[in-house]
Amino acid sequence: MRRTARPVLAALAVLGLAACTGNPGPTSTSSAPASPPTEPPPSATSTPAPTSDVDAALVALEAEFDARVGVAALDTGDGSRTEHRAHERWGYASTVKVFLAAELLRTTTAEQRTEQVTWSQEDVDAAGHAPVTGEHVGNALTLDQLAEAAVRESDNAATNILFDRIGGPSGLRDAFELIGDTTTAPARTEPALNQVGPGSTEDTTTPAAFTADLDALLHGGALGPADAAQLVEWMTGNATGDSLVRAGAPDGWSVADKSGGAGAIRNDVALVTPPGREPVLLTVLTERLDPDAGYEDELVERVAAVVLDEFR
Repeated sequence: MRRTARPVLAALAVLGLAACTGNPGPTSTSSAPASPPTEPPPSATSTPAPTSDVDAALVALEAEFDARVGVAALDTGDGSRTEHRAHERWGYASTVKVFLAAELLRTTTAEQRTEQVTWSQEDVDAAGHAPVTGEHVGNALTLDQLAEAAVRESDNAATNILFDRIGGPSGLRDAFELIGDTTTAPARTEPALNQVGPGSTEDTTTPAAFTADLDALLHGGALGPADAAQLVEWMTGNATGDSLVRAGAPDGWSVADKSGGAGAIRNDVALVTPPGREPVLLTVLTERLDPDAGYEDELVERVAAVVLDEFR
């Protein structure tokens, strides 16, 4: 693993207190730019010879689960990275909600987010998964509460309200471009964003792009310290991620994350903090090759265990 020095920004201290045809082969330990070149979604997966122990372990997991695995991990202390298929595209599913909440934080004040918002039963029915908003039809919640519901409970109706407030998918695309990400391609709201057709780039990203985005938001100054800390708080205790990166992290390491899953896709984006050290930012994107096979939480857990062991 290549080690390169990088400064640790002041925002990190605040966060510590808060808590497609053809594939390029799997690659590891490369230094990726914030907006990497990407391949289109692959229609077939090749598995060239692994180039490191991590690659070998991840290739073995791909074979065991008949899946494609993408990883981009960044040690925010010294800048070292571990990557595997980091520039290939996946549907991002609900992991995008953490970036949607970040854009709400960036574009509103704390006072503005106390605004009370209502919605209809039709909004809930159209959105699908709505564990919070479904219980509060006719009862207002604040924008802060809706953002928390979108991140912690993956509430789709709350997500669509946030989309409305930041200018829809085009507003989210502008937000990504503002932090240097021209790879991620928001196109639709919930639940349509979960359906990624063969060869389409709509509602897709790469592991490298999402890890760079999280770094820009939490440690690069794209969010102020208070807003960055609030985002991490919403990611903390995310029950939908208990069986993913959190399950694969070493004992005593804290994990704040946002999960996503649809069909054969299972993803997690996480801030992983070892005791007494700066956090590791980790994006894990997975997809079973059989679109009817369903996703596997265990695959994400075991990928996280392999990758995070490199950062002990």
